[in-house]
Amino acid sequence: MAVTHFDIALERALAGGGAFGDVGPYEELKGRLRFAIDPEHPANARITDIGLAPRNRHGRVEFTADVSILLPVERARGNGRVILDVVNRGNTVTVPNFNHATRPVFGPGADPHPPVDVGDGFLMRRGYTIVSCGWQCDVPELPGLLRLYAPEAREGDGRPRRGRVYVNLQAPEPVEHFLLSDRGHLAYPAADLDERDAVLLVRDQLDGDARAIPRARWRFARVMGGGRVVPDRRHVWLEGGFEKGRLYQAAYTAAGAPVLGVSFAALRDCVAWLKYGTETEANPGAGMVRRAYAYGRSQTGRLLRTLVYWDLNLDEEGREALDGIIANVAGGMRGEFNQRFGQNSKDRPQMMAHVFPSADVAMTDRVTGTTDALHRRVDARASRLKVFYTNTSAEYHRGDASLVHTDPDGLRDVAHGPHTRVYHFSGTEHGLGVWPASDTAAVAADPSGWTERSQNLRGVVNYGRLLRACLVSLDRWVTEGVEPPPSLHPRLDDGTAVVPESLEKTFGRIPGARYPLHHARPRRLDFGADPECRVLTLVPPREGPAFGSLVSAVDADGNEVAGIALPEVRVPLATHTGWTLRHPDIGGAEQLLVFAGGTIPFARTRQAREASSDPRASIEERYPSREAYLERVRRAALALAAGGYLLGEDVELSVTIAARMWDWLAGGAPTEPPQG
Repeated sequence: MAVTHFDIALERALAGGGAFGDVGPYEELKGRLRFAIDPEHPANARITDIGLAPRNRHGRVEFTADVSILLPVERARGNGRVILDVVNRGNTVTVPNFNHATRPVFGPGADPHPPVDVGDGFLMRRGYTIVSCGWQCDVPELPGLLRLYAPEAREGDGRPRRGRVYVNLQAPEPVEHFLLSDRGHLAYPAADLDERDAVLLVRDQLDGDARAIPRARWRFARVMGGGRVVPDRRHVWLEGGFEKGRLYQAAYTAAGAPVLGVSFAALRDCVAWLKYGTETEANPGAGMVRRAYAYGRSQTGRLLRTLVYWDLNLDEEGREALDGIIANVAGGMRGEFNQRFGQNSKDRPQMMAHVFPSADVAMTDRVTGTTDALHRRVDARASRLKVFYTNTSAEYHRGDASLVHTDPDGLRDVAHGPHTRVYHFSGTEHGLGVWPASDTAAVAADPSGWTERSQNLRGVVNYGRLLRACLVSLDRWVTEGVEPPPSLHPRLDDGTAVVPESLEKTFGRIPGARYPLHHARPRRLDFGADPECRVLTLVPPREGPAFGSLVSAVDADGNEVAGIALPEVRVPLATHTGWTLRHPDIGGAEQLLVFAGGTIPFARTRQAREASSDPRASIEERYPSREAYLERVRRAALALAAGGYLLGEDVELSVTIAARMWDWLAGGAPTEPPQG
């Protein structure tokens, strides 16, 4: 067993010790897991640089991870399933997303052990054990974030290794210097403050032309008190400062490479410990777990796609750790999670080589001549791992989600394999929606305190109900062999998958829509000779042709016609999009605000619609009353439930959410974001 000890630092009751239906009360065990893995074992062979990590006297590589386990006090009342909560930038995601709960916001001086908000108790009432395991060694040094403590790969003489790093930098306000990382994550220090081969580029679009800033105008430094510019290996300073909204990319040689890929071993072996470990191996729920599922969103959805790609799901005893996966809002990407000098936080497809292969089945990229499949390795050993890939409209407009179900050029549909489902959540943004409605939101998991403003009201649709149905379907698929509902996503063969530029015809007629005139597409990027991109040698990369990006077609209202439409999208009071532009206040006003969607309300009355020349029927023209509207919502929810895309218990929740939207829009909400 790779887990050698569980150091429990905190034991406490959840929800004040209250019971969750027949399952009873829950408790949290919080502490640190210790691991020791064999670097020469085949289960670990695909972990980059594992052979360069220090070994203990038994020849094993040691590391530790923060962990939180939520489980029934009476273990036998659990349902025999564990959900691996693949934490996002150190933050829990599973309970907040499935239980409609809030997650704590960590910052300097914050409580490292805030109470767990259990929301409506959905997972607990069903008897799930939830384990949140730290896997990321570069999360900001803030109390409460769950992290991994990874070993470092060293040269043969013990010196730190050196290698190239390529980092994207952008701010919603002018700044004098940047930390050389994303969202306050720990940065790789520059090996040489005066490196001549270091490059600083600036662009106005992620796929736009890059201009190199003369080396004499910038340095590895930061501004201290009194305006002093002092050398700093983890920051970059530019003469005259960095402009808000512009995109800067730094390429430089760094020193000190942690073995990032042990993150996969930490997640795999944490699950294997709960699933197969005994009481003598400090398993707090020995014998209670029979099935294991993983949930990751955004960054950690991409991490799970990477785990599948490398097939790092078998432990050292040859046992399958995970039985099922829900990789949410990951688009068609993986990430730099198993790469020397990789950046766990990097999330733009225009900055990474980890786009192809996006589909689970074998595809050939006509540009590179490479044939590969995301599931190539798991399929080769006939694994029965079940995987759901779920995306919002935002990942389609980002440019990579459609590649999950098309060829690399977006010219033909691709049928996925027998153990895969692909779902598109229509009219949604990357997160669970911004409510109350606003054009301003905090930058997710960013300790800087920055906020971003959009040119539309942000997307308000909360798709958490669809995730709950996915989990129930996944569980039945694994345990009973019941096939989940068919995949639903844009398709070329029925005309619902289109190029993003084609939507301008519709949105150009809608007052205040402000449809993007430019969609940045991911490109083939050549980072050097390593075909697996475990080690980058050509940085900045050589840029090649773009991939074929498609989005869902829309109806006359601008609402998407493909995918799973929640009742408030199917019976609309507004146009719901997966795109919105950055507001001029934060710069880059012609760029998509990454991850954001928009809400463009219908006019309340026919008179208001005609006054603004809005082609979309007004609310009063569509629905004779609040009651009539909610009855149509209820029917739409029941139809979704009949198809298996919504749980019956969430039908009335959908009506409640729709009623809230009606009261907001029919009660005098602005049709434009507040100005000023």
